[in-house]
Amino acid sequence: MDYTPEFVERGYNNRAAVPDHPLWFARYARWSAAAFDRYRPARDVRYGPGPKEVLDVFAPAGTPRGTLLFLHGGYWRALDKDDFAFVAAPFVDAGIAVANVNYDLCPAVSIAAIVDECRRAVAWTAREGAAHGAAANGIVVAGHSAGGHLAAMMLATDWAAHGFARAPLHAAVTLSGVHDLTPLVHFSFNADFKLDAAQAAQLSPVGLTVEAPVPLLIACGANETSEFLRQSQLLWDAWPAVRRPEAGPMFVAGTDHFSVVAEYADPGSALTRATLALF
Repeated sequence: MDYTPEFVERGYNNRAAVPDHPLWFARYARWSAAAFDRYRPARDVRYGPGPKEVLDVFAPAGTPRGTLLFLHGGYWRALDKDDFAFVAAPFVDAGIAVANVNYDLCPAVSIAAIVDECRRAVAWTAREGAAHGAAANGIVVAGHSAGGHLAAMMLATDWAAHGFARAPLHAAVTLSGVHDLTPLVHFSFNADFKLDAAQAAQLSPVGLTVEAPVPLLIACGANETSEFLRQSQLLWDAWPAVRRPEAGPMFVAGTDHFSVVAEYADPGSALTRATLALF
């Protein structure tokens, strides 16, 4: 496809596409404050050496039956784990620990460096998580937007090179993920990403081999831009060995890029139920 800056801006600038996004950010903040008050997680537990390589562990009562490792969005350049603490609620209530991960941001670090940080978060959870209330087994890595890309990259990781006999993952979720970074070379945000065509290809899950063949839920808001819908379909088509057995990606009715992650605030939503079914 011959991408123009104008086409890419329309397809990938989600804040411009959803004018009421500040209302969703305000809701995230309220819901997350309530989650912190209710669940009292272990805050800012260090998993790596970078300034933001910390995570929060939300532990359920009793022995957890798995861990949801959540990677926030923000185009690798914005937002914070604290904005998405609300995601933990339905999982903790279902007996699942939640490791809510922070990572360093562009342009201070590259997207490739962020991928490595997320690998360290997964490795830390598998090796050290049990000492902090998480489950070392049954790890489901999930992410929204840029976090969806990062979650997919965990399935494209050679975990033997990180000291694991097999991948320390049970399943994965990419929600509104960017799986082909090629268009982003033409995006205004590339001032922070600093991607060239070769780097974009190297960081695109659609062009990589699945190294961790675990079930993958690919989901997206049904009302997202045509490019985000296409990005979900691209990964579905590229990774048949790990996609779930439905007829295609899960397009969540009535939701856009910012409201779709808010579905995790509802324990009965289709997205929450589909994610819980991975454990």
